[in-house]
Amino acid sequence: MSDDPCLKMTHDRVTMDNKKIINNDRTVDCNQLVPIKYRWAWNFYLDGCANHWMPTEVSMQRDIEQWKDKKAFTDEERHVVKRVLGFFATAETLIGNNLVLAIYRIIDNPECRQYLLRQAFEEAIHVHTFQYIVQSLSLDEGEMFNMYREVETIYDKDEHAMSCTNSVLDPNLDTKTKEGLQKFVKNLVGLYVITEGIFFYGGFVTMLSFGRQNRLPGTCEQIQYILRDESIHMNFGIELIKAIIEENPEIWDQPFQEEMIEFIKSAVKLEEAYCDECLPNGILGLNTELLHQYIRYIADRRFARLDLPQQYGQDENPFPWMSEVIDLKKEKNFFETRVTEYQTGGALEW
Repeated sequence: MSDDPCLKMTHDRVTMDNKKIINNDRTVDCNQLVPIKYRWAWNFYLDGCANHWMPTEVSMQRDIEQWKDKKAFTDEERHVVKRVLGFFATAETLIGNNLVLAIYRIIDNPECRQYLLRQAFEEAIHVHTFQYIVQSLSLDEGEMFNMYREVETIYDKDEHAMSCTNSVLDPNLDTKTKEGLQKFVKNLVGLYVITEGIFFYGGFVTMLSFGRQNRLPGTCEQIQYILRDESIHMNFGIELIKAIIEENPEIWDQPFQEEMIEFIKSAVKLEEAYCDECLPNGILGLNTELLHQYIRYIADRRFARLDLPQQYGQDENPFPWMSEVIDLKKEKNFFETRVTEYQTGGALEW
């Protein structure tokens, strides 16, 4: 007899009416995709497939030549490049582990699981990407891949985002209780809203500023692809959180909302501290004040998506060109390398 709780002999067929995002009862087979109830989750999966790319498709030759030129970058510029790559190098692995070991185990809706499998593969591609960049530029691999344990501002970000993961990994976690489900939702906020929705963006805007000057074009092209992937990840995650809340409204009480607001605000402070350490002096038309404004701008957007009150009143985006980078249909040849729409990008709808 199989131990799989979804695999059982029955003449009862799954209907959309008895499907839920989480905590499905024994009448729902988690192996059975159709009928698809959460069409948005399936559409995110299709969008992810339409976005497929591999890092080795991107030439790093010009990056190698530029990086070897000792006059091509100032010490401050080399510092910020290493700091950004050092954070990204292991952050993607931490996300992948969270997805595979915690979230996939608990979310038992098949269409959501279908997207989670696609996202996990994309996280593996992102890990591959940073290994490919680090190796291409002949950076010290030990320095890059240990930076999250050696640089305090990077460690603090990773520790903050993963602080709620251990409780979700606990095999005794009961998501059928209000407290247990709140712990799980907090983990989702830490992963999708904070890590992928805030912590990545200081690095994105910094690296893509090099790309706007046609510097490190191969690296920046790959960062652009990752940014677009992460945008889809974040949007899926927020829809997942909102769907869980809609089906379990008792968890979204005032104390829990206030806890989430403080959780996100503390993440903003950590991202600002990271930007200060990465960019002690202004470069590329950037400075810490502009980066702080940008982090608060996107944080307010995240609060709004969660139907929480905005905290910073930062309505103006100091880097409006970032919105164009995310828009697959508008941007072509952004870094003057090759067409940067994905092979099947025309299939995407936003």
